[in-house]
Amino acid sequence: MADSPADEPDHETRDAVAQAQRGLEAGFAPDAHGHVVFGFDGYLDRVREVVADRSDPETYERLSTLAGFGERVEQSVAAESSLTFEWLQDGSRTGGHTCHLGRAFDTWGFETTLIGMYDDPVREPFDAEFGHLDLHSIGEPGVTDAVEFDDGKLMLTEIGDTMDLDWATLDERFGHDRLLARLDGAALLGTGYWSETPDLPDVYHGLRDAWDRIEDPPGTVLVDPGDVRKLDTDRLRAGRDAIGRLDEVTDVVVSSNRAETGILADAYDGATDRTFEESAEVAFDALGPTWFVGHGVDRSVVVTGDGTHSVAVPAVDDPALTTSSGDHFNAGLAIGRVLGLGAAASILLGNAVAGHFVRTADQPSQTEIVAFVEDYVEKF
Repeated sequence: MADSPADEPDHETRDAVAQAQRGLEAGFAPDAHGHVVFGFDGYLDRVREVVADRSDPETYERLSTLAGFGERVEQSVAAESSLTFEWLQDGSRTGGHTCHLGRAFDTWGFETTLIGMYDDPVREPFDAEFGHLDLHSIGEPGVTDAVEFDDGKLMLTEIGDTMDLDWATLDERFGHDRLLARLDGAALLGTGYWSETPDLPDVYHGLRDAWDRIEDPPGTVLVDPGDVRKLDTDRLRAGRDAIGRLDEVTDVVVSSNRAETGILADAYDGATDRTFEESAEVAFDALGPTWFVGHGVDRSVVVTGDGTHSVAVPAVDDPALTTSSGDHFNAGLAIGRVLGLGAAASILLGNAVAGHFVRTADQPSQTEIVAFVEDYVEKF
């Protein structure tokens, strides 16, 4: 499919819009679908911007592109000199998989359980936003400085306690029986990020071994690998085995951005030139989930046992915020799964939730998601 933003939506995208519209006719109806559980991270995100030039204490020009940032670094290296950037904080928020997806499902009226890294006692930003939910801390949060550029972002992260989390540690800090009790009756378990929790496959093995003890287990386990360049060959192999085993008892949905999808394909099948769709198909074959999803700024794809679906994304000329757009895509994908929508319609909902977020820097309501889907074709 096209590698650049589409001027007009293709036939498959139009079909996905129609499917999503039909799927949304009854609304989200949280009481009819069961609660949701998210684990096992937690971050405090500081949104930053870099100053390109400052003329006085009140007036400055923002460094607008990641490419421009890289050019300054390259020039400094070539000159064998040090380099200083001034940066400014432009807001802060709780972040990570649990917070972004938990915020979305809470907004949509779902009973939501968060099990993650919020410190002990729970730090005020987490308590203020999520204290009314079923909130459980199992460690110290990470801290991320998210530097926003028009053509991308630079994430500088202190990981926190996720780096040490495995099945035994989860039992020590939370308890396997408590976890299984929370999963009983849940529609979905969302997990992220594998890159920041290298032993997350061990948690998947533990869940697989204990799955039969859950009377009414989740129908979907969402896996967000994150920046898999951080994972070595042994951990990538462990993840492939664990995801395949867990998919024997539930529907595992793996969701990666475009770059991560290519990295996974190269890691499992050797580096070569591939289209986005081909990379997603290689990752699907290697990992063995029910769905493998790849999301990008121009197109999202989903590979299932029935084939590959591709849905175009309407371009955003002036995004309000791009940090955590991938998490918002996953929130839309997850609600599609909970509502029982098909593969193409589910990734279209991912595009819609992320699309609203990057345009407004705000979490969409149910009404706003429906409106975005209704106007989806006109946004091209």
